[in-house]
Amino acid sequence: QVQLVESGGGLVQPGGSLRLSCAASGFTCSDFAMRWYRQAPGKERELVSFIVKTGDNAGYPDSVKGRFTVSRDNAKNTVSLQMNSLKVEDTAVYYCNVLYGWRDYFGQGTQVTVSS
Repeated sequence: QVQLVESGGGLVQPGGSLRLSCAASGFTCSDFAMRWYRQAPGKERELVSFIVKTGDNAGYPDSVKGRFTVSRDNAKNTVSLQMNSLKVEDTAVYYCNVLYGWRDYFGQGTQVTVSS
């Protein structure tokens, strides 16, 4: 079955960096666009990046553009999110996502806390 496992979260100071990883299984990653979402306490889930199947195009909202970079390794069925210049407002649980068939799949999430 489809499974997504995120890792790499943690506590970082403002201005710091983290790299999140998503290990996908149960499907061929290269056949699907992949997304990263985040959800902060009391807020709706927010799309923070997507990357097309081939990896040669990606998109970001203005809130993270220029600071976050998504990439993928289809040979390893993994997707990564490099987050630089982190801000306190980036604090959230980050989720990897794939739309497989008619269903959205999310992993269990990884907590990112940006605090001094």
